[in-house]
Amino acid sequence: MLQTQVLRPDADALQAAAQILRTGGLVAFPTETVYGLGANALDRDAVLSIFAAKGRPADNPLIVHIHDEAQLEGLVELPPLARPLMRRFWPGPLTILMPRTDRIPDAVTAGLETVAIRMPSHPVARRLLQVCELPVAAPSANRSGKPSPTTAAHVLEDMDGRIPLILDGGSCEVGLESTVLDICHGAPCILRPGYVTREELAEVIGPVEVAGSVLRPLAKGEFARSPGMRYRHYAPEGQITLVTGAEADVVEALRRLHRAACAEGRRSCVMCFTEHCAALRDCLPHDIGSRDKPEEAARRLFDTLRTVDDEGMDAIFSEVMPPEGVGLAVMNRLGRAAAFRTVDARIVLQDG
Repeated sequence: MLQTQVLRPDADALQAAAQILRTGGLVAFPTETVYGLGANALDRDAVLSIFAAKGRPADNPLIVHIHDEAQLEGLVELPPLARPLMRRFWPGPLTILMPRTDRIPDAVTAGLETVAIRMPSHPVARRLLQVCELPVAAPSANRSGKPSPTTAAHVLEDMDGRIPLILDGGSCEVGLESTVLDICHGAPCILRPGYVTREELAEVIGPVEVAGSVLRPLAKGEFARSPGMRYRHYAPEGQITLVTGAEADVVEALRRLHRAACAEGRRSCVMCFTEHCAALRDCLPHDIGSRDKPEEAARRLFDTLRTVDDEGMDAIFSEVMPPEGVGLAVMNRLGRAAAFRTVDARIVLQDG
């Protein structure tokens, strides 16, 4: 069995990681969003090994990471809107779809004519990309479908024995994957929301649409133009149910749903905002941050989803937040983790 090393990202570890990438291997590394599982983006076989390690469907495209705009030469054709976006948001948590050249293997893009490109801001990611001098294809470093990893320990939990090296750069600052923006097919459109919001993008390039699939499952026959568009994703083993409605109704509905699940012999808990933890103290509350601070919920979400897995919960009932700003990204991830299973608090209360 392959032995997975976890190393602090000093100069020697970065050189070792770069050598692994140059020779077709895989390395997990931190970014400001989540940990990525990287391979040489120009090496088809190396890219295919990402899918094998993750158990990821091959029709799910990957993001290519670069450290310098000069690396785009020969890889993509720059759309007119790309430059102002790059000036404003790179390095940072924005991924831009661009028309690709033949240098990018089909395995990276799932055969699509566009490729997703981003320039991470995390210092470890930037140093690794500079040392290896390669564009690096890197989805999140988790087993496919599980919550994305925001610590090296999360990566090791999923990838131990599957990859040779994890660079431990501590906890990720953002906690949710990057915003994915399509500027190649008509009006600019967010395919996956993230920390860079629709409002911030609009300040730079004007009106921006949000794909209908952000808050619903992909329709039958609808293909994934971006990572993170699949039906059930970011999910723990247990079933998550989202509870919507007026604040007081939701708190009481969470209490009743938890009680009913426990009466059925299920291991149950609630995911709630800081403001409601005291009221739900008898329901094994997991604090996902303040309702008024979606950035806090973004940082905590994936760690919370892994915690309920570790605790063996099979019925998880969660509050929701308005899908605005970073809250749109939080609700996109929560929706997919729950397979869009939602209940109205009023109906729960009516049913007693």
